[in-house]
Amino acid sequence: MDYTTLGRTGLKVSVMGLGCGGPSRIGQATGNTEEESIAIIKHGLNSSINFIDTAEFYRTEKIVGKGIEGFNREDLVLSTKKSTWGSIKPDKVIKSLERSLKNLGTDYIDIYHLHGVILQDYDNLYSEVVPTLLEMRDQGKIRFLGITERFNVDPQHTMLQRALKDDIWDVMMVGFNILNQSARERIFLATMEKKIGILIMFAVRLAFSRPIRLKQCIDELIQNKQINPSVIDKEDPLGFLIHNKGVESVVDAAYRFCNYEPGTHVILSGTGNLDHLKENIKIMQKPPLPKEDVIKLKEIFRNVDSITGE
Repeated sequence: MDYTTLGRTGLKVSVMGLGCGGPSRIGQATGNTEEESIAIIKHGLNSSINFIDTAEFYRTEKIVGKGIEGFNREDLVLSTKKSTWGSIKPDKVIKSLERSLKNLGTDYIDIYHLHGVILQDYDNLYSEVVPTLLEMRDQGKIRFLGITERFNVDPQHTMLQRALKDDIWDVMMVGFNILNQSARERIFLATMEKKIGILIMFAVRLAFSRPIRLKQCIDELIQNKQINPSVIDKEDPLGFLIHNKGVESVVDAAYRFCNYEPGTHVILSGTGNLDHLKENIKIMQKPPLPKEDVIKLKEIFRNVDSITGE
């Protein structure tokens, strides 16, 4: 597993992070026992993954806490989040953080995010909640501040573009994938300049594992005039990537495309299936996609900002 430095945090992180949310929630949403989910975390850590992302909303913090037992805490980078929907007051943030610390079995969190922030809530959160987060940081309970977008309702990254005006965020979680590459120009140019750590979510979603969903997405993008139908095979939109010098599958391509995008640091991968985890780890150790394939992907999807791949 390759490692990189997470922007200005200076944290040494594995390029693949274990995501404990998403549709699977490390298997808790798909029928796994707690022991099976813990086994997935332990396998990831034993495979040199040192970055784990969870959130109070995922209800997997306690499982993460059990999964990291026996590992050197200083070797791990833990990321969790405070939900931002509903009434968010400083006292609730303090209680949530204390609960997260207890659930995770640690006395500090490396990256504490405001979770799923939308543009219309940003200014209030910044003025009402950020001062409390800074106090927690001064107390040593938080090392670095992060913010995550709600990509499904904000595929144009309007909230993060606003957040970039405030030089307070050490880490940002961004939706980015083959279908929607709009963060390259709208987010990554600025985050590279500011040395902000970037966590990638949505690298793989339904469109990359289910051909029928991929075709639906392509049809939608053609109807929205965000893709030129003359430059893509509607029946096998990403089939050109699979060749003897290319990739073995669309999922393979999706992870590698994100992994080698300039400005990204950790590509989050969530699964409740141990075999899938093992395969994803292998993929993340592979080289970049062929240059000509990357050029073609950029050209096909260069105008897309309306879809997430979900």
